[in-house]
Amino acid sequence: MTFNFRKFEARKFRGWTVCAVAVVSFIAGSLATERVMYVNQVRADSNRVFELRVYHAVPGKLPALESRFRDTTSRLLAKHDLNVVGYWVPEGSPAWDNTFVDIFAYSSREEAKKNWDAFEADPAFQEVVKSEQANKLVEKVDSTYMRPTDFSPMK
Repeated sequence: MTFNFRKFEARKFRGWTVCAVAVVSFIAGSLATERVMYVNQVRADSNRVFELRVYHAVPGKLPALESRFRDTTSRLLAKHDLNVVGYWVPEGSPAWDNTFVDIFAYSSREEAKKNWDAFEADPAFQEVVKSEQANKLVEKVDSTYMRPTDFSPMK
């Protein structure tokens, strides 16, 4: 019986080819699965919303409004799980001189409503409202709820 070296080499090569195809298929499947899992995660978080609030202060009262948020309102917001992303005052735009801006993040609109209702019913906040009846700080508040886009870095 003679040993056929060429057949042996061909089988060896086919064996490595099958192995390489299996490894590449495994990697491609893993990447595809990871992508699908990420899409499901984004969909699961799709109820998260942000709220942009723009306070139009009475002219000359912006420093007092900032103080109120710094000294009182921020603590009350945190107490009622109203998660502030940040506070801003516009810079260099005369049309926005008496404006105070904040952004909130919520897991859903329902959570936002529940937490705002609790905040507004809080006796400490009611005291703030009473104290401002005689010395009004805010003319009006504009509120806009926003949902993140699928490509937004913040979700």
